[in-house]
Amino acid sequence: MKIIDAHNHPDWWGHDLAKTLANMDANNISQAWILSWECGANEFMQHYHQAFLASRDHGPIPFERCVAYKEKAPERFIIGYAPDARDPNACRRLRAAHDIYGAKVCGEVKCRAMYDNPDFLRMFRTAGELGMPVTLHFDYDRQFKCDDERVEWWGGTIKTLENVLAACPDTNFLGHAPGFWVHISGDDIWKVKQYPAADDPIPCEGEISRLLRQYPNLFCDISAGSGCTALSRDISFTKKFLTEFQDRVVYARDYFDTRHQDLLRTLDLPVEIMEKIYCKNAERLIENA
Repeated sequence: MKIIDAHNHPDWWGHDLAKTLANMDANNISQAWILSWECGANEFMQHYHQAFLASRDHGPIPFERCVAYKEKAPERFIIGYAPDARDPNACRRLRAAHDIYGAKVCGEVKCRAMYDNPDFLRMFRTAGELGMPVTLHFDYDRQFKCDDERVEWWGGTIKTLENVLAACPDTNFLGHAPGFWVHISGDDIWKVKQYPAADDPIPCEGEISRLLRQYPNLFCDISAGSGCTALSRDISFTKKFLTEFQDRVVYARDYFDTRHQDLLRTLDLPVEIMEKIYCKNAERLIENA
């Protein structure tokens, strides 16, 4: 079965091009979406400097590194680029990445800003015009007092996501990260936990299910610990979730381990559903880019 990793990065956590390709081969991954990350130099926590060599001008993960991977192994990578939408030239830069370098994904969008503000909506609509799906990273603000240790927050809330979906109906979005996946359940655990545990129950379906039913332009990126843990919390619920939304979920890792494949293998889903999750949905999302 063909497998596409719909979320990874160049030079990420000790993996250069050679190690990335070797890891893809070892895990039967035919292609990877290799995504940039632009935000302010003071917006991300310092431990990330162990994960990449940040660019002074276009970091943390500059688009140039995505292009370099594509040039060396063009059949293995789909490149993504998301300018910081607060840059007045963001839409022009996104068009240039698409028209000149063949970028097919607008991602990863990961900025310390509300994604439903006019600058971001303008960029998202541009992505929609170009046929590029947009990968959104969400994380809640957990710095409760001004003298707390600085923590990251990205994008806003689940309501921010709904505002974006409603404002940009012609753009497809992939929800990703803790601030998205915590809403697989319809409880208030999002108020107290960034990462619910794998054994935290799902008492009822959450906002993700509602948004998927209401907005056909929402898709789910299962990458990282957030996606995998959310899908591990209640296997019975997960099987129902992936069956109902089989056309709206993409396999992705944001790392180099096998945890997502290990989980999917335990679910005993029909082959046609697995094919959609592993590759067909990702292929469909970029077919017009």
